[in-house]
Amino acid sequence: MPFYYYKGRNKAGEIVENRVESGSADALASRLLADGITPIHIDEQIAAVPKRVVKFTLFKRGQTQLPDLIMFSRQMYSLTKAGVPIIRAITSLAETTQSEELAEALRHIVDDLSGGIELAAAIGKQGHVFTPLYVSMVHVGENTGRLDLAFEQLSSYLELEMLTRQRIKEALRYPSFVVVAMIAALFVINIFVIPAFSGMFAAFKAELPLPTRILIFVSDFFLAYWPYMAVALIAAFVFFKQWKATIHGELRWDGWKIRFPIVGPIIHRALLSRFARSFSMCQRAGVPISTSLAVVANAVDNAKVAQQVRKMREGVERGENISRAARNTGMFSPLVLQMLVVGEETGQLDQLLDEVADFYEREVDYDLKKLSQNIEPILIVAMGIMVLVLALGIFLPMWELASAARGN
Repeated sequence: MPFYYYKGRNKAGEIVENRVESGSADALASRLLADGITPIHIDEQIAAVPKRVVKFTLFKRGQTQLPDLIMFSRQMYSLTKAGVPIIRAITSLAETTQSEELAEALRHIVDDLSGGIELAAAIGKQGHVFTPLYVSMVHVGENTGRLDLAFEQLSSYLELEMLTRQRIKEALRYPSFVVVAMIAALFVINIFVIPAFSGMFAAFKAELPLPTRILIFVSDFFLAYWPYMAVALIAAFVFFKQWKATIHGELRWDGWKIRFPIVGPIIHRALLSRFARSFSMCQRAGVPISTSLAVVANAVDNAKVAQQVRKMREGVERGENISRAARNTGMFSPLVLQMLVVGEETGQLDQLLDEVADFYEREVDYDLKKLSQNIEPILIVAMGIMVLVLALGIFLPMWELASAARGN
């Protein structure tokens, strides 16, 4: 396991730092929170390796679906509110859940709880199922004696997350279908249609127009070199996955995603909505701002936005207020910054953050409704160009040959 250097504050407010071995930074953060230490920053220490060590797998391990986590959180809320012991509650849920991965994680959690480990620390060891935000909220619920409220807030947050994902999928369903259909049509045309016409045109031994020669060249190239093209595509995919798994690659790719035409702004607003919602949850639960920002940085699921959130945390640690730190990142609109200022002045930052999240969610909903309208003209133009090229390449020589035959 790798070593991590951490720096944090204990319950007395004193700075503590050490170098320890841990499975991941998230697991170490959970362990520190369970020990009463608020982490300020955690850095991975890799001896004699200047770059991040990447373990590449072509297919990811199956992850627990959001509906399973929502159901688990809802059930845990009901059971803990009813006073059912934690071990008995989790044991019963492990036997009834339909997700094998979640059931396995719950069984490990029960084993850890039986060994005397706190719930948040036990959940933190199952990082492939539970996010750092989930672990942090459970930790706060344990310390405040309101574990039921923590699970209720988590279930509501996950439900909003699932709704946002569903809306994005619905908006992209039609454009994705059209793009796949166009790609399939290109394959069929290059493999079956153009070679048939190519043989017919060759029988006439006439000079073909330029569009036709281009189509025949592309088709011949595709038929002759398709195995090499397939290998090149697979190699490019593997290289991209490896590059994206590095720190630099992940940061660059996530930065490009929020700058893509049409869909980039939607992704960016959805990420900011997730940031505001999760930050509000942490504040409502009483988590310190610096710790909240550290947890939220891991919850936004975008390296570029997480980098800006960490800059906000650094600004807060230097003594800046949250609105000034947010303004320095350049991520938020003036309206949102004004709402943060009001939240700080009135002491209702969690409520104002919820309003910020609602604001961005409304923006995302509006953009999603317009998404198909914005993409459809591009798809229509692309299909028109494809049909035009095919028409010129196939029918133009037929017209010329027919004209030549009539002339003779």
